[in-house]
Amino acid sequence: MQTALQVAVIMVLAAAVNVPLGFQRQACRKFSPGWWFYIHISIPLIFYVRIKSGLGVQFIPFSLASSVAGQIVGGRLYRRKHPDVG
Repeated sequence: MQTALQVAVIMVLAAAVNVPLGFQRQACRKFSPGWWFYIHISIPLIFYVRIKSGLGVQFIPFSLASSVAGQIVGGRLYRRKHPDVG
């Protein structure tokens, strides 16, 4: 049960960190350096938290999926706030 809770916390953290990054990413031109930066900057933090919690590589897909979901939510929030852009 402890492992399930750790995975859930990492998933929530990954999504929460990536929502504002997805919001910022949406303001950048696609495939520009800023666009790549906002996609990848959360990886070291999520990696650090996963290692410190003692979870192995088999849990990477869960954190990756949560990160992508956070990026998507952030992008949608940006488009909702700025309907005239994109």
